[in-house]
Amino acid sequence: ADKSKVMDYINRLDNFDAPDIADHAIRNGLYEEAFVIYQRHDVHASAINVLIEHIGSIDRAYEYAEKTDTPEVWSRLGKAQLDGMRIKEAIDSYIRANDPSNHVEVVSLASRADKYEDLVRYLQMARKISREPLIESELLFAYAKTDRLVDMEEILNGSPNAAQVQVIGDRCFEEKMYAPAKLLYSSISNWARLSTTLVHLGEYQAAVDGARKANSTKVWKDVHAACIERKEFRLAQVCGLSLVVHPEELEELMRLYISQGYFEELMALLESGLGLERAHMGMFTELAILYARYRPERMMEHLKIFWSRINIPKVISACEEAHLWTELVFLYVHYDEYDNAAITMMKRSPDAWEHSAFKDVIVKVSNLEIYYKALRFYLDEQPMLLNDLLAVLVPRIDHNRVIQMFQKSDNMPLIKNYLVSVQGVNNLAVNTAYHDLLIEEEDYVRLRKSIDTNTNFDNLALAGRLESHELLEFRRIAAHLYKRNKKWRQSMTLSKQDRLYKDAMDTAAESRDTSVAEELLQYFVESGHKECFAACLYICYDLVRPDRVIELAWRHQLTDFAMPYMVQFTREYVEKVDKLNKAHEEREAKETKERSGETPILGPGGLGNSRMITAGPGVGMIPPQQTGMGMIPPQQTGMGGMAMGYGQNAYGY
Repeated sequence: ADKSKVMDYINRLDNFDAPDIADHAIRNGLYEEAFVIYQRHDVHASAINVLIEHIGSIDRAYEYAEKTDTPEVWSRLGKAQLDGMRIKEAIDSYIRANDPSNHVEVVSLASRADKYEDLVRYLQMARKISREPLIESELLFAYAKTDRLVDMEEILNGSPNAAQVQVIGDRCFEEKMYAPAKLLYSSISNWARLSTTLVHLGEYQAAVDGARKANSTKVWKDVHAACIERKEFRLAQVCGLSLVVHPEELEELMRLYISQGYFEELMALLESGLGLERAHMGMFTELAILYARYRPERMMEHLKIFWSRINIPKVISACEEAHLWTELVFLYVHYDEYDNAAITMMKRSPDAWEHSAFKDVIVKVSNLEIYYKALRFYLDEQPMLLNDLLAVLVPRIDHNRVIQMFQKSDNMPLIKNYLVSVQGVNNLAVNTAYHDLLIEEEDYVRLRKSIDTNTNFDNLALAGRLESHELLEFRRIAAHLYKRNKKWRQSMTLSKQDRLYKDAMDTAAESRDTSVAEELLQYFVESGHKECFAACLYICYDLVRPDRVIELAWRHQLTDFAMPYMVQFTREYVEKVDKLNKAHEEREAKETKERSGETPILGPGGLGNSRMITAGPGVGMIPPQQTGMGMIPPQQTGMGGMAMGYGQNAYGY
């Protein structure tokens, strides 16, 4: 068939089935012929469809739409233009067609092509016809993209709209269109998103006000994070104060600051929060840890004020890591870890040791070994304070162990005051050590006082040590010790060697032994110490035997020196006889009186007075006994001025 004749027939013939013929023409590739058929028979939709789908000429389709100017043609043209990504022309076509039916595709492609000005026109047309949520929502977003905030407000403040304001607000926020987002969030009172948006707009006070209205932890977190991101730390602190009071939020908040190196700002935030009514232990603890790491000079003050409100074990670990030894000791003490406190003070003494504080701690430790570690520490580093430390440890330490420790190190003089203070316990080791120290110092006065006061020591060993001492007073102490231990002859021997005759006489008198006293008397006679002979008679008066005294005096021409003794003895003897006579007479008179009351009175020559004393004085009487009485003082006997110096201290005793 000749296809070239088809167009001629179409133009000349009118009476035929146009749709059927046009369909045959299309199937046979006669697109122009099909177009003419549809055009002549006013089937405009099919005509433009041929132009678009078969001929593929959008321009001819546009001209045809202009010519026919029908909605269906414009709609078909708009779809074709849209498919060809002619967004503006497509929107114009849809507007002329007044057709919003394809709004989903139009919005999608226009948004992708950033044709929001044209999209606004299309959506304005569409909104007049349909109030679908998508249309109104996309119109709001298009207004936002084109910065037409007034138009947005008209929609938001006008009659109820179906727009998804929250969704569009979030899209605006994500694309950093904060001003439109502010309008959108404000219209639905979304204080959370509004607050964050206001931060990005620099309206910080408004952002905080919005967060307060939201009264939500999440809102505060969002606003706070936004402030940190923008380095608005003043506002971030305001937000942070509402977060730090929640223990579960504190760790995340701190991580946000620390990860960005904002240590000072974090410490300022926590410091501001300490005064809040809802401040909790975590805040005080974390601030202490921050101080330990970044501001150690503030640490001690913080601990002194808030030690009762922190998690002490956690802060102890931080102090150990930061080598804050003074603060570590403070925490140990307030956590009742006195053992660790004392050990730390000794181990880190340049920083942590302080004498008065150490004394307060050491008395509270539970491990007794720490006492002796403390003594070794003071011996090595603070020897002049040893006695002060020992003074507080006296009730708790083993004196024997302390003595052994310092004897081993040859430092006994350092603890002399301690030895004096504990002598009251009368401990053998203490007394022995103190005596050794006094002997070394040649302090015989204190040694004599010590041995008289405290008796728990080896008396004879000390006496044996002192009897050969080069100083007289120490040999005298040795004699004293022998005397106290009833070693009378050893004591007198020492006294005689040192010509301490008075001491020898006192020893003899104290012995209460006649043989000892007479040995001393014999020594004075043989050595020619006449005055000492007389003095010994006075001191040992009740021990020596009169016959022995008279014998010695007669044989050695010492009668004058023995005369006071003999006078005194005679006086005492006579007094005893007189007392016996008197007692006898009184007893006899009493017996006579009793008999006279019981028997008849007899005449002269009877037996009533047959017991008369006819013998002279002393006959048949009991000889005087050694009663232990002392001699009558010289001033009472008239012998105080004798030439021998009787009773005077003139012979070195």
